[in-house]
Amino acid sequence: MTALSIRDLRVRFGAFTAVGGVSFDAADDEVHFLIGPNGAGKTTCVDAITGLVRGSGSVTMGGTELLGRSVQATARRGVGRTFQTASVFEQLTVVQNLDIAAGLHRRWPALLGMRRSVEPRVEQALRDTGLTELQDAAAGTLSHGQKQWLEIGMLLVQDAQALMLDEPVAGMSHDERVATGELLHRVKRGRAVVVVEHDMEFMRTFASRVTVLHQGQVLSQGSVTEVQEDPRVQEVYLGTAAQPEEELVHA
Repeated sequence: MTALSIRDLRVRFGAFTAVGGVSFDAADDEVHFLIGPNGAGKTTCVDAITGLVRGSGSVTMGGTELLGRSVQATARRGVGRTFQTASVFEQLTVVQNLDIAAGLHRRWPALLGMRRSVEPRVEQALRDTGLTELQDAAAGTLSHGQKQWLEIGMLLVQDAQALMLDEPVAGMSHDERVATGELLHRVKRGRAVVVVEHDMEFMRTFASRVTVLHQGQVLSQGSVTEVQEDPRVQEVYLGTAAQPEEELVHA
C-alpha cells in the first residue's frame, strides 16, 4: 500500500525554485531513501511534506490531502519528522521523554516521580529502539546515536504512520549506523519510512527503494541496483557515466 503519495510537489523561495515538480510514492513496509547532491531539494521536499515550508502540488496519506497544513496538523495526521540534531528533553529520562511524546497527560510531578508501570506503547517503543536497558537514564547522557533512536521512539508512541528522517546517521559510528538501519527496518512494518541521506553505503545496505533528486527534480527512481546502474545518476555523482558503478556506492 502507498502510505504517502507525492505529486508534482513544488517549492519556490522568491524567484528560486528549490523543488520543481517532484513525484514519488512512499509505501508501507519500505525504507524509502531520498538521495542527491547538495542542493538537490531533498530536505526541502521533507520540509514541504511536513508543513515547515509552503509548497504546491499534492501530498496525500490515506486519501487525505496534507499539503498546506501546519506542522502540528500534519503531525496529528500521522506524519512524524526528525532532524539531524535530535530534539529531546535532556534533563528527563528516556521513559519520561516517551511519556511526554505519548501525550499521556500526566502532571509534571507524576512524570518526574516514581512509576508503578510503563505504558504498553512506551514499552514497545523501548523494545523497538533498543533502549529498554536505558529507560531510566537521563536523555542527556545518551550517545548521539541513542538520542536519534529516542527521537524515533517518540514518533512511534505518537503512532506516526509516516516517518520522515533527515540524515539520521550523520555523525554516528559504524556500529550505530548499522543499528539504526536495523531499527528502521523493524519500525517500517505498517509504516512508510522516508530517509534523506548522503551516506551512500548506508543507503546501499538498507534502502528498499530510492528516489534520486537533482536540481529540484526526480532524476531516477527504483531499487538500489537500478539507480546505481542509471547512467544519469552516475554522471551526476561522478561527473561522467563512464566511471565504474562501484564508485557510486562509495561516493
